[in-house]
Amino acid sequence: MIDLSTTYLGLKLRTPLVASASPLSQELDNIRHLEDAGASAIVFHSIFEEAAQSGAASGPTRPALDYYLNHIRKAKEALEVPLIASLCATTADGWMDYARKIEQAGANALELNLYQVPSAADSASTDLEDGYIEVVKAVKSVVKVPIAAKLTPFFTGMTNMARRLDEAGVNGLVLFNRFYQPDVNLDTLEIQANVLLSTSQDLRLPLTWIGILFGRVKASLAGTSGVHEPGDVAKLLLVGADVTMVCSSLLRNGIKHIGYLEAGLDDWMEKHDYKSVAQVRGTLSQLRCADPAAFERAQYVNAVKGIQNVVLTGAEAWRILSGE
Repeated sequence: MIDLSTTYLGLKLRTPLVASASPLSQELDNIRHLEDAGASAIVFHSIFEEAAQSGAASGPTRPALDYYLNHIRKAKEALEVPLIASLCATTADGWMDYARKIEQAGANALELNLYQVPSAADSASTDLEDGYIEVVKAVKSVVKVPIAAKLTPFFTGMTNMARRLDEAGVNGLVLFNRFYQPDVNLDTLEIQANVLLSTSQDLRLPLTWIGILFGRVKASLAGTSGVHEPGDVAKLLLVGADVTMVCSSLLRNGIKHIGYLEAGLDDWMEKHDYKSVAQVRGTLSQLRCADPAAFERAQYVNAVKGIQNVVLTGAEAWRILSGE
């Protein structure tokens, strides 16, 4: 029998399949369905400090934070799998106050949604990075539950930033958060929201960085964005992910898609004679490579050569077909 169990943020999970933060967790029935479908843990939708201040989530007389905390309490009563809350604050007091209340409501862990667009011209990258470190330290000072940092992929020195967060005491890194860039409506001449669900092609970015960071940080590694097929789950495990988080694939295919991913992962492991997730994890990471940068450059060179070969082959085929 194949052992699909894994550990994330110190939590023992039945499988590496975790339901990521999404609108699905806003309804208690959906939360139950996620567990029944096979989710080994559930990340709640994010609570935003702006919404909590405006009291906008559930009617004008019921502040968003109170609603969120009550939702956690009800979900904890209904679930057996761990519940991970998600917080996106804007001030130091907000990060600490909300984190403390979320822990008191019963969340098993807390994901810090570090979503910030550095648009100010006088905002240096070091200031932004230092700010993230301070957020982690501040939250760690007021809660005892494990915390994960959900990062963007836009750091110049991603490995250095991961190491700094690791040293600050973060228990997990979630790679990666996706910025939902706006679009332009050509009819109304207005900026409009345009949320695009991920595809398996989006897996490449977390795949790259988890493969680099595996074995180089103590924090758990969660791969998110691009997990749609059992093969996507297997790939992330091979490069070193502790868990794979799913969101877009559930919104597109329904909650029962989790069962499809689990069955497919089990079949793949049996086919390749793996007995456990622990045996799979990290076997294709860059841990054994002395210079990850050189490894990445070599892959880049090979990829460029591959594209050139395709172009040349295509050109030759066109000449033959056209009789030139």
